[in-house]
Amino acid sequence: MKKLNYIFSFLIALAFSPTTVFAQNIGPGGPNASGQQGGGVIQTAVPFMLISPDARSAGLGDMGAATSADLASAYWNPGKYAFIENDFAASLSYTPWLGKITNDMSISYLSGYYKLTREQLISVSLTYFNMGTIEFVDENGQTNLPQGRPRDYNIQVGYSRMLSESSGIGVNLKYIRSNLGASAVNGDIQPAQSVAADIGYYYNKKFKRSLKKSELSFGAVISNIGAKMTYLGEAEQQFLPANLRLGSVYSFNLDPYNKLCFGLEFNKLMVPTPTFDEDGNKINNQDKSVINGMFSSFGDAPNGFGEEIQEVKLQASMEYWYKELFAARLGYQYEDPEKGDRTYMTLGLGFYYNVFGLDVAYLVPFTRENPLAETIRFTLSFQFGEESTTSVRD
Repeated sequence: MKKLNYIFSFLIALAFSPTTVFAQNIGPGGPNASGQQGGGVIQTAVPFMLISPDARSAGLGDMGAATSADLASAYWNPGKYAFIENDFAASLSYTPWLGKITNDMSISYLSGYYKLTREQLISVSLTYFNMGTIEFVDENGQTNLPQGRPRDYNIQVGYSRMLSESSGIGVNLKYIRSNLGASAVNGDIQPAQSVAADIGYYYNKKFKRSLKKSELSFGAVISNIGAKMTYLGEAEQQFLPANLRLGSVYSFNLDPYNKLCFGLEFNKLMVPTPTFDEDGNKINNQDKSVINGMFSSFGDAPNGFGEEIQEVKLQASMEYWYKELFAARLGYQYEDPEKGDRTYMTLGLGFYYNVFGLDVAYLVPFTRENPLAETIRFTLSFQFGEESTTSVRD
């Protein structure tokens, strides 16, 4: 069924590249603006794991390695989770996907934690990517085939511990399953699955001058270290989106009620850069081991160091807090035009009262269209138990 295969290829592209649906010049490599043969956009399996699952970080330009601890810390940096304020809490986040063209695709994120002691914490989370319902047709244009309902999900458990009053470390273990061919039409398409791990470190230093307090935070995270995934056999293996994040946030109190935070973050996929021959045909580099692929990703770009720098995304943010009742956020992400061109601004708000919290975020694309444009993302959170004296918002 040739058309069925075309549709499945589209699902693969949709799942492997969040910009595929709207992109016009993203794709395999080719000559760049200078006429040099570049590696093009790096594609991986399950890229939904790189999409900001919560509204707070979404409003900060998709950064979170060094921001203050919250209920999405397991995703952004498990090392900062031990600095969370309450004994236990849970949150639910919802992100519409391709909201401009469909209403049945979304990403849901459920997270929670429990403090074992003041210094250590366990967490659990679920990320669920619903890709809607797909109508299959055969080569004769007939639609009397079972519908496809592709789904991806990630289940994660984590452990975080304070190393000192200023630093913490955390690890996650996760199980990933991707079922792009979720129908009885083609038995050759099998669900892909893998296991992976994250490790994160967080450092926070407080300063106090007179009545004004300030903080400097640093975060370093390597996420999605795990086995490759495949849908169509060993020859079609894809790397997981292993990713390195380095970030810093400086915060200071304007007065006892108002606080400002400024953040900067860099992140890079630790995945081999695609390479191509003189005719533009892709050279298969998926035979590298996971560890070899991660380390070689810092020096394998066809155009050398300049292209390696192009593969680094930049996020910047500003966050305003009034007490712990209200927050306003502004974020920015830059991605090189040769590597995806996903450059955008984000806006966000947060409202908190007693145990209840609500965060919302909105994305404004600057370059190409974005699957998250013109959609509202939100997070509902509930925190219980006594507040710790280690709050990094104080």
